Amino acid sequence: MAKKGKRYGDAAQRYDKQHPHTAQEGVELVKSLSAAKFDETLELAARLGVDPRKADQMIRGTVTLPSGTGTDVRVAVFAQGEAAAQAGEAGADVVGADDLAAQVEAGKMDFDVAIATPDMMPVVGKLGKILGPRGLMPNPKTGTVTDDVARAVGEFKSGKVEYRTDRQGNVHVPVGKVSFEPEALVSNIRAVMEEIARAKPAALKGRYVRKVTISSTMGPGVRLDPSDLGAAN
Repeated sequence: MAKKGKRYGDAAQRYDKQHPHTAQEGVELVKSLSAAKFDETLELAARLGVDPRKADQMIRGTVTLPSGTGTDVRVAVFAQGEAAAQAGEAGADVVGADDLAAQVEAGKMDFDVAIATPDMMPVVGKLGKILGPRGLMPNPKTGTVTDDVARAVGEFKSGKVEYRTDRQGNVHVPVGKVSFEPEALVSNIRAVMEEIARAKPAALKGRYVRKVTISSTMGPGVRLDPSDLGAAN
């Protein structure tokens, strides 16, 4: 594990790491602890009481952040013909078919989101071992396999983000930039937690949301009170 820097250590000493804060308090604390020379991303991490090894407990989907991400999201679209033209007009950064697949195979993946039309999935499916581990594999559940590529491009460009559980049952979602107004970050956090609550598996037993923290790119984690987020279950 990489050694934490002096700024991180100093910041971590300035508050009680075990105390659960309201979303408003937590955001203001994270902003006060931010000392990087760039506009850090604020990320939410939720530890869920799910077993990702069970298919019916794998949580995956998308949520639109009402205040946006503050990041220029690079979108690649696997499409051809009219769909490819529509993707380009909608602002996709990379559009292609077999040529785009060849770029991915060569290790060139200058994008954050991959979208594909259904007819391109036989081609995209062969890239699963490359795109899958990076969380870039198009999936109907996240709206990244669609005939309406223009709409999908627009949504991801304007603040739609994907979330999914990792092997430990954690979900990590960027919720904006430290430079955002506190109210904007709070609204994004609440939107994410409402979506996670909606995605609760019907068959799940026991506590669902076990811990929620937020942190800036270079800063320590700040605990949030799940009950303040409507997630005390």
